[in-house]
Amino acid sequence: MSTTPSTDTVRIPLPELHDLACRVLRRQGLSQPHAEAMARTIVAGQRDDCQSHGVYRLVTCAHTIRAGKVDLQAEPVLAPASGAVVRVDARYAFSPLAFERGLPALVEAARTHGLGALVIQHCFHFSALWPEIEAITAHGLAALALTPSHAWVAPAGGHQPVFGTNPIAFGWPRPGPTPFVFDFATSAIARGDLELHRRAGKPLPPGCGVDAQGQPSTDPVAIAQGAMLAFGGHKGSALSAMVELMAGALIGDWMSRESLAFDAGDGAAPCHGELILAFDPARLSGGDPAAHQQRAEELFAAITGQGARLPSQRRYEARACSLAEGAAVPRALYEEILALAQ
Repeated sequence: MSTTPSTDTVRIPLPELHDLACRVLRRQGLSQPHAEAMARTIVAGQRDDCQSHGVYRLVTCAHTIRAGKVDLQAEPVLAPASGAVVRVDARYAFSPLAFERGLPALVEAARTHGLGALVIQHCFHFSALWPEIEAITAHGLAALALTPSHAWVAPAGGHQPVFGTNPIAFGWPRPGPTPFVFDFATSAIARGDLELHRRAGKPLPPGCGVDAQGQPSTDPVAIAQGAMLAFGGHKGSALSAMVELMAGALIGDWMSRESLAFDAGDGAAPCHGELILAFDPARLSGGDPAAHQQRAEELFAAITGQGARLPSQRRYEARACSLAEGAAVPRALYEEILALAQ
C-alpha cells in the first residue's frame, strides 16, 4: 500500500484489495463463495476508478446485511435447461454468485441457438453491470444487460418516484484485451454517485432531481427525499420504463416500486431480477463473422479517428494504472473499510 499525501489517497495492490474485501464480507457473515464473487465485482469497480461502484459498496452491503433481508448463505439454484433461456434463482442472496453460476449455461445457449437469455430472480443487486458484460464478451459474444432497482426516479413530466435508476449495459467483443462496453443508468446520475455527494456534503449538477415539493434541487439530501430525474427527459424516461418491463414484468420478478415496498424503509440494496442477453456473432451474422467484425472495427476507427472517445476508454486507462500501481482508494473510505474487517 502507498499513500499520495496531496490527495489523501492510498493505492492498494488489487490482490490485497480483493483479500480485504473478502475479509469484510466474511466478517459480515457471507459464505466464502458469495464473498469471493462479490469481492471480484467490487474490486473491478475500484480498479476502473468507478468510485460509486467500487469498495464503497462494502459499506452499503454491510448496511443491507444489517437490515436482515438478504440470505447470506443461500446457494443459487440453476433451473434445468430450457432452450435458449437460462434461469437462476438467487434465493434472496446477493447477485454476483448467481451470475457466475449461470454464465456457462448462458454461453452454451448462445452458442447453440445464436442467442441466450439469463434470467436471475430474487437477487439483491448492488453492482455495476460491466463486469458481467465483460465476462460474456470474453467468450466472443455480444451482450445486453438490464435491471431495475428501487423506485427513486420520477417519470418525465412528473415528480413522484416510479422508476429505478434502471441501468442498461451493452458489450461488443473486439480483438485485444478490451471490448466495446457501455454501462449507464437511465437516471441523470447513478444512485451511488448521489450517495457519495451526500457523504461529501457536495451539491449535484443541475437537472439530477427534485425535492419533496417537486422543485428542482442540487441538494443530494433533498433529492433523496424527493425524486431523481431520468437523463434526456422523455427519452431516458421511456428507456427506464422499458427496463421495468423487460427486467421486471417480462421475467416474472419485481419492478422498482415493488422492490422499494419490500424494503419497507430499511434502506437496503434493491431486491429484484436481472435480464442478461448474449448474442453469438458467428451464428447471427449469416456467415463470415470475421468480415463483419472488421466492419465493426471500421466503425470504431471512424469514431476515434476524429478525436472522439469510445465508451469505457477512461475506465480502461484507469484499469491499466491500477494494474501497475494499485487501485486508488480515498483514505477515509479505506479506514472505514478496515474497521468493517475487524
